[in-house]
Amino acid sequence: MRVGLLSQWFDPEPGPAGLPGVLARGLASRGHEVRVLTGFPNYPTGRVLPGYRMTRRADEDRDGVRIRRVALYPSHDRSALRRLATYGSFAASALASGTGALRGLDALWVSNSPITVSLPMWFVRYAHRVPVVLHVLDLWPDSVRASGFLGDGPGRALAERAMGGWCAAMYRAAARVAYISPGVGELLARRGVPEEKLVHIPMWADETPAPPSAELRAELGIADDRVVLVYAGTLGEAQGLEALIDACALTDDPRLLCLIAGSGTAEDRLRDRAEASGARNVRFLGRLPRERVPALMAAGDAHYVSLRPGGMSAYTMPSKVQATLAAGRALLVAADGDVATVARDSGAGITARPGDPSSIADGIREVCELGREKLHLLGRAGREYYTRAFSAAAGVARVEAALRQAMETRRSR
Repeated sequence: MRVGLLSQWFDPEPGPAGLPGVLARGLASRGHEVRVLTGFPNYPTGRVLPGYRMTRRADEDRDGVRIRRVALYPSHDRSALRRLATYGSFAASALASGTGALRGLDALWVSNSPITVSLPMWFVRYAHRVPVVLHVLDLWPDSVRASGFLGDGPGRALAERAMGGWCAAMYRAAARVAYISPGVGELLARRGVPEEKLVHIPMWADETPAPPSAELRAELGIADDRVVLVYAGTLGEAQGLEALIDACALTDDPRLLCLIAGSGTAEDRLRDRAEASGARNVRFLGRLPRERVPALMAAGDAHYVSLRPGGMSAYTMPSKVQATLAAGRALLVAADGDVATVARDSGAGITARPGDPSSIADGIREVCELGREKLHLLGRAGREYYTRAFSAAAGVARVEAALRQAMETRRSR
């Protein structure tokens, strides 16, 4: 097949932004002609990454994939206006300078976030008559509401209704709508997406082998007998990390060391809370370079995943769940819904009540009592579960099948 990928985020951007690249390479390795329309890489710093220079458009070939990059306004700071400029500029630029690269495709895979990507998607769908597989990686407007991006002003309800209608139009345009967890699928069905369009395609992880765990531990001066709990990711409102800080303050086991890596709107407040609460077992690492993330994953004996209770927590599946399972590490999960289910079903997780420092502290104590050796056994069970349920090979095969179904839908019409 001649298949396309439309995503604002792509390699060499790190973390979840790099996962469309895994899909592109996987489809190319299966013999498909793969074309990608994306922006110039700038996540997460808001600065164009070394080796790239912003121009109106640029084409490159990488790993058997043809990539067209288009200009955008790069920003990932706390300004809502600048973030909107980033999303809107990519959509406009992709529409004006990129859609020609997607002409003549058999099917197109689209990452739904941000939803402004719908502008080039609709053009390719209706002008070029290319059927679309829309992968719902973030629920809008739910994720925007949970992040606090909309604020609490009088226009919030109007903005949410507008985004809801926008998303509904995207779903109608797609031949297939892929969802990443059972809860998301149920929600999309309640929002009117026909059952025959829905297909479950969980997200995969970057499966780059991690270095020996001793590397970063030695660099940070962490003794071999310390049990390391890692949180790596966004330090924002939706994660509810205040409860983790409070739980660490309640834990007096001398083996515990909690490493928090990342940045976000709540970072300064979390640092102040750790100092005020006397949580001496918490160490903030800031944002690590992409190449250091595998070492951080390997250094943790268990990895912490949390979501603030209520709102989206019942059907959100943070990408760090798959990343932790793929790295063969245990999970401590303070969340409801699909995340907690994966933690239990995989055999790799300990669960706690989200937002409850006492319950989370009990989970931390269980992590410490298990010790490094038994935690590694939990991680091994998680890796086996990941291979069955979330692996890149399985994900690529599912996307390939959905693209083929979309192509056949067009032919049958």
